[in-house]
Amino acid sequence: MKRRIIILFLVLAFSFVYAEGFTKLYEEFKVINSYHNVEGMKSLLGKLEKYTDDSSILALYCNALTEYANWGVKDEEKESIYSKAVEIGEKAVSLDPNNGYAHYSLGAAIGRLAQYKGIVSSLFMLGDFDEHIKKAIELDPSLYTAYIAMGMRYRDVPWPMNNYKKSEEYFFKAAEIEPEYVNTYYELGVLYKVWKKYDKAKDMFEKVIKMPLHPDWIEQGKEAKENSKKELNDLK
Repeated sequence: MKRRIIILFLVLAFSFVYAEGFTKLYEEFKVINSYHNVEGMKSLLGKLEKYTDDSSILALYCNALTEYANWGVKDEEKESIYSKAVEIGEKAVSLDPNNGYAHYSLGAAIGRLAQYKGIVSSLFMLGDFDEHIKKAIELDPSLYTAYIAMGMRYRDVPWPMNNYKKSEEYFFKAAEIEPEYVNTYYELGVLYKVWKKYDKAKDMFEKVIKMPLHPDWIEQGKEAKENSKKELNDLK
């Protein structure tokens, strides 16, 4: 009986340490990603690649690879990193199909990789993107970045697959969940510009310029502010 209790205690202790490991790694990722710290991201990726059987940590690895490719490497390196991110994300989802973060990370990686594929391949990948991002929202409705991904999807794909009204609805939902995220309003401004709702576009770009930076997205927010200034000049 004592032996069984000790074994149970060890299992619970190991599970707790593993959960603590993900939390610590995720917090580290948020700071590194916020400041676009290239060397910090390389170090973090070195840690994450050692994990092979935890869905959440693999999802974080996938997400970190995607963000690193977004801002940390040369253009010619991006496709191979996105491809690796998709591979890792697929494993994360296979280990736990009910992990919303895993579905989001995989969907985001697929969306980025699709930009490097031909029209036919990218259309098939769009279906995979929709499947995983929508599943992420179903499993974790608090994932505001998943709503933004869907908003951009319905805004940026060519006719007849785009839907500006749906795009607006997804961006509004993201803003409702995390009203301090600067880039939601920037993406809304871009939507209104292509939708030819120029007054609304100006309102969004002006809002972005005035807003404080979100602590989780410092460098991205700075870029959004600079881009908003350029957009306002174009709309004059």
